[in-house]
Amino acid sequence: MPPEQPQNTQKRDLLLEIQAKSQKKWKDEKVFESDAPTDVVSTPENKFYGNFPYPYMNGLLHLGHAFSLSKLEFAAAYSRMQGKHTLFPFAFHCTGMPIKAAADKLNRECEKFGCPPQFPAPEDVAPKEEAPKAEDGKDPTKFKGKKTKAVAKSGTEVYQWNILKSSGIDEAELPKFRDSVHWLRFFPPIGKEDVNLMGCGVDWRRSFITTDLNPYYDSFVRWQLNTMYTQKKCVKDKRFSVYSAVDGQPCADHDRATGEGVLPQDYTLIKMEALELPGKLAALEGKKVYLCAATLRPETMIGQTNYWILPDGDYGAYQMIDDEVFIVAARAARNLSFQDKTEVFGEAVCLLELKGSDMIGLPVKSPTAIYERIYGLPMLTILMNKGTGIVTSVPSDAPDDYMAMQDLKNKEPMRKKFGVEDSWIMPFVPQEIINIPEFGNICAEKVCVDLKIQSQNDRAKLDEAKHRTYLKGFTEGVMIAGPYKGLPVKEAKPKLREEMVAAKQAVIYSEPEKPVMSRSGDECVVALTNQWYLTYGEEEWLAECRKCLSKMNCYSDETRKAFEQALGWLQQWAVSRSFGLGTKLPFDPEYVIESLSDSTIYMAYYTIAHILQEGDMYSDIPGAHPIDPKLMTHEVYDYIFLDKAKPANHGLDEAKLALMKREFNFWYPFDLRVSGKDLIQNHLSFSMYTHTAIFEEKHWPRGFRCNGHLMLNGEKMSKSTGNFKTLRQAIGEYSSDAMRIALADAGDGLEDANFVEKTADANILRLNKEMIWIEEVLAPSAGLREGPPSTFADRVFLAEMKMAVSVTEQFYNAFNFRDALKSCWFDLQGARDTYRFSCGAHGMNKGLVEYYVELQTLMMTPIAPHTMQHIWNVLLKREGNIVLEKFPTVDVTPEDSNLQNAGRHMQEEISTLRGLIQKMETPRKPKKGQPAEVAGKVASAVLFIKPQFDGWHKTCLDVLAAKFDSAARTFAPDTDAAVLTALSEDETAKANVQGGEKMLKKLAMPFVKFTKDKALSIGPHVLQERLPFDELAVFRENADLMKTALGLESLTAFLTTDAEAKAAPASVGMDAALPGNPARFLELEVKQDKAQVEASISELEKDPNVQKYLKLVEDLKKLQTS
Repeated sequence: MPPEQPQNTQKRDLLLEIQAKSQKKWKDEKVFESDAPTDVVSTPENKFYGNFPYPYMNGLLHLGHAFSLSKLEFAAAYSRMQGKHTLFPFAFHCTGMPIKAAADKLNRECEKFGCPPQFPAPEDVAPKEEAPKAEDGKDPTKFKGKKTKAVAKSGTEVYQWNILKSSGIDEAELPKFRDSVHWLRFFPPIGKEDVNLMGCGVDWRRSFITTDLNPYYDSFVRWQLNTMYTQKKCVKDKRFSVYSAVDGQPCADHDRATGEGVLPQDYTLIKMEALELPGKLAALEGKKVYLCAATLRPETMIGQTNYWILPDGDYGAYQMIDDEVFIVAARAARNLSFQDKTEVFGEAVCLLELKGSDMIGLPVKSPTAIYERIYGLPMLTILMNKGTGIVTSVPSDAPDDYMAMQDLKNKEPMRKKFGVEDSWIMPFVPQEIINIPEFGNICAEKVCVDLKIQSQNDRAKLDEAKHRTYLKGFTEGVMIAGPYKGLPVKEAKPKLREEMVAAKQAVIYSEPEKPVMSRSGDECVVALTNQWYLTYGEEEWLAECRKCLSKMNCYSDETRKAFEQALGWLQQWAVSRSFGLGTKLPFDPEYVIESLSDSTIYMAYYTIAHILQEGDMYSDIPGAHPIDPKLMTHEVYDYIFLDKAKPANHGLDEAKLALMKREFNFWYPFDLRVSGKDLIQNHLSFSMYTHTAIFEEKHWPRGFRCNGHLMLNGEKMSKSTGNFKTLRQAIGEYSSDAMRIALADAGDGLEDANFVEKTADANILRLNKEMIWIEEVLAPSAGLREGPPSTFADRVFLAEMKMAVSVTEQFYNAFNFRDALKSCWFDLQGARDTYRFSCGAHGMNKGLVEYYVELQTLMMTPIAPHTMQHIWNVLLKREGNIVLEKFPTVDVTPEDSNLQNAGRHMQEEISTLRGLIQKMETPRKPKKGQPAEVAGKVASAVLFIKPQFDGWHKTCLDVLAAKFDSAARTFAPDTDAAVLTALSEDETAKANVQGGEKMLKKLAMPFVKFTKDKALSIGPHVLQERLPFDELAVFRENADLMKTALGLESLTAFLTTDAEAKAAPASVGMDAALPGNPARFLELEVKQDKAQVEASISELEKDPNVQKYLKLVEDLKKLQTS
């Protein structure tokens, strides 16, 4: 293969050069620093405060961060151009376990493998793929997707050393990351640089890091939790929590490597007492031995006929408290050991290892079952990673149990295979315990018969059976057996559970809903821990959150529904941790506040951070700032944020205290918080809860805008696969503006968006091409037409620009940035290109061209500010910062819309005629033995224009207009039915259509569909009886342009109602004309020279049929002569 040619990066480098100059100008002039004015009361109309979840500082910012961040950046930039006081702060999150866990993991690696570590080679040699060579002078902001030699040698285990090394950090620096504080010093400054390179309009004076390393933010978080504590919204109690045994504390969402959002799943653990201890179990003689099964349906245990066991499953007999022995799977025993069920917390002592086959046929007493003695039977589908590995069997109400029992009863070979005696199963039948409407007293049998389920292996049908019966059984079922006979199941269930637990017939057991791995590398359990909890889900507090949500702008129905769902299930949340980075609980300093709980109202801290920290994100040097952190007491924060009495002897400078209060009152509440959709279930909902608890209603959040995740080239971003790009990499490869345009173009909704590298590359070319065109067209030698706009093309282009401003403004206001980009960039350039062609030899109007450049530059500034700054200063030769210019305003009139539609209609007609002409001028392929057709030339065209709709067309349009919602751009669901009804009642229309009503409907419905689609795409004017513009005048005024575009010698247009049209030779087909869709007559001229004619005659004379005809003619002549 030839060597790869170096890529030409001149165009990209020009954008980077422009980017650097623009950013320096903004920084030097401090254009993004925003202070609360002294003489203005804030309103949504004059103030915009937006924020973004501060990124976690255990690595570099990547394109996923940039995608969400871009939404806030575009919104803030647009608000600034609206003339609003605009605040866009940014900080860095360092709280919690991820950094601590990573530092500890690195430390363990160095202790075990040396420093630098020599990792063991994998047992199986990997494919012979040459690893990339290490390079000197690595840039820590560049991510390398391919595996290094060290990673390759380490096998499948991912070592922290290699993770950091793959980020480009110099190997000599890596040992410093064994100290978690070094992470806090290393990554935030790089993050700040990257956000600056992106061109974000951040007020960096307000930046900070979290944890007690920053004494100011530490005091703020202590005030927050203390406030919730005094409100009794933070309580201490024993609760089930997902727990990391390695970390020795609950494992919150941000502390997890996998399993974010997974909660504890509570079960009732049924204690089935072993009545005999045969065989291997004899070693447990003299002990109270229970086989324990986890169930979500304790009310059905009355009908238990047996229990199921996995013959090859690994079980154990574990010592529990009260001198009891539980036989369960090891995973369940481990969970139980963290739930106060063993003598030592976290230690499950196994007395005897067992196989499931050891318990087949073992008789037990189930506490509430009708049968006094039931037996263990084999089931091969039991999952050992869920529950205890022992499953209760209630064949009356569980379809799986019913079919498994039937299989075992009907298949003697199966019973023999597992040594099942008939007495263990044959006498047992389903018991009537619950009546369910539609399914009777034994619902499992009924639903299995209805669905024709053949065996326990019919998985899909059994799932459907459970879906039909379980929920209905709980909501509508009535107990017909047991102590609560006659009581609805939903009332009997908690009573039965409580009684069984109280009688020590059962225990409460919990485990994670799904597997959860901590960042420390262990599989989490559910532990019963004495923790501080925030009482999320409490009835009155939840009502306040729902009130907040109802008044908030969520920007999409999907986002609002996601919040409603999250608020519905969110319950008490463990707020404290035993160790990790963060702030100590002010009322119990033994504990550290976990990472999601110190991140809920820091948006309020932004409003005063610049006064406290003066732009120093760490502020950890005592005496470095005028305000002593110790003076920021709870009472001072109460005064600033809650409008409580000013504390006496506060020790603060009065002016600064007043300034902090003014800053908060002006900027709060925030107007927008942008985030990925994954934070709805925790961080964003927590933020809503905390705001409603602490602040007055007037300071509750005004808006949350959520987006999907970002894919890269249609695939999930992943470091392990190499399909990953850091923010700085993307900017270096494409420039900030080309990347920002690609991010805007990636999408706006909750569905996952896609960053396409080819699109970013194309943006480099498009930005350069636009700058070159602007420079050329604004040059004195460009030869533009002077004077006011005068032609049809001028008027249409002006209308297109005004409509583009109006539409773009609407999209920006709705924060639909992809549509805004399409309108002010792609569509407007398309209108410009059409105008340029339409002007022809007359040339473009100078004033309109300059107006176009100005409008596009201003409208594109929120998305591509660097290039627009260059165009503004250098090409348009305007002064100042374009990011502070006002967004353009226009006065759009109905005439502008009509002109826009007229211009587009003419272009559509040119396109239609071009296709027809090409088809007519292309000779048909000759048949075998036939001469080739001679190509013709369409020289003229006649258009017949119908001025208005009539007949059945008008009937259809009247119905469509009545059924169209212009605001929502939708038709009513019954539109088609209403059209058919109207046509059925139109006797005149039926009489005028050959074939009557049936043919009328056949003709009408395609017209209806076409018109509906057009109304949805371009607007309701297509539903009018007449077009909103003079179609005939448009074609006649632009006949020369259309002739030039189509290469015609003549083009004539008539109204179908004119006498001259009816006299025209081509008028035969003009009845097909409709408003907006003329009837067209094209004249094809075929010119042949003498040689072509003689050749054609010669070919014809050879044709046998022609020869017969000629002989017949000759014979007739002779006959006439005689």
